[in-house]
Amino acid sequence: MINADATSKQMNNEKHYINRVGWLRAGVLGANDGILSTTSLVIGVAAATAVRNTIILTALSGLIAGAMSMAAGEYVSVSSQEETEKADIAREKSELQEMPEQELQEIIAIYKNRGLSDDLAQEVAIALTKHNALETHLRDELGMTEISAAKPLQAALASFASFLAGALLPLVVSIFAPLKTMILWQYASSIIFLMFLGAVAAKTGGAPVLKSMMKICFWGTIAMATTALIGHLFGTHIS
Repeated sequence: MINADATSKQMNNEKHYINRVGWLRAGVLGANDGILSTTSLVIGVAAATAVRNTIILTALSGLIAGAMSMAAGEYVSVSSQEETEKADIAREKSELQEMPEQELQEIIAIYKNRGLSDDLAQEVAIALTKHNALETHLRDELGMTEISAAKPLQAALASFASFLAGALLPLVVSIFAPLKTMILWQYASSIIFLMFLGAVAAKTGGAPVLKSMMKICFWGTIAMATTALIGHLFGTHIS
């Protein structure tokens, strides 16, 4: 006979990553963009000029503008998702009140398509509808759960803080790194931190670590090399 307490304990100890997807996505995107976009800006300017004040001002401007932009963009984007979810919830509430039998048949059909027999699908649908009809339809008909629900403020704050944290790296490097090797210092430090960020994100989200690190290094190098080339050409043109 299965021990109920042991089964419950085992279920509680199971690792799931989907509940981290909201803040993980915003946090990783913000930190990655903070490092990469600010470093790319600094490298582009450093390739065009050797004036430290200009390089520092570029890093600081990129940090402030980027953090505000990320927060605002994330808030607007997730707010749109939240409004869509609210509209679907209101529509589902109305349909449950106006045509409960049709809604029940929809749920029965969903369960039958998932492999339940006709009788079992009807039994499960009726039981879950009695327990919480709205929750049942949101979850099984629309795929909406509490974990996946949009949280605009949380996403905006996570993006703002993570971008700020990421952009501090190129700012600090622009202050202390030697001017003659500024581009090298910016690139090397950013790649190291991008690799670390990719590893942490992959580990936290349960994804392959090496693959995540390689992708972030590849695209990071392309972005920084492109801005360095543009900065070099611009600096050559005006000099």
